Amino acid sequence: MCAKRFSQGSGPSQRQLRVAEVIRHKLAEVLARGDVHDPELSRFSITVSEVTTSPDLKHATAYVMPLGGQGEQDALKALRRNKAELRHQVSRDLGLKYAPDLKFELDGTFDRMDDARRIFNDPRVQADIASDDDATDGAADGDDDR
Repeated sequence: MCAKRFSQGSGPSQRQLRVAEVIRHKLAEVLARGDVHDPELSRFSITVSEVTTSPDLKHATAYVMPLGGQGEQDALKALRRNKAELRHQVSRDLGLKYAPDLKFELDGTFDRMDDARRIFNDPRVQADIASDDDATDGAADGDDDR
């Protein structure tokens, strides 16, 4: 009971992180080798950027993105359609009591990075950054005069 309360409030446990990373590696390996015999899935080169697991390790969410970001929905449909075979392939050597149920989601990290770059390149933001740098330099110079 105490362990359950602890794992809910402080983020994933070390075991969850370790198992998630092993799942990520195995899933990426299975997809790269083309071990799933689905012609539609094999036409995609899919990046598995992150995997998260539930506290009981029975559920895993894989965040994926096809190379180049083309055909995202088609790739997601193909992964979901082949979920059972991927689950079998990935969990074969995991050594867990239960094979985790796989869920696939598109990774939005790349879109958020593009949005951040666009914001930082905005002339108004650049002006704010430059004025902050000038204020910081002036404060540093003032400290040297003491």
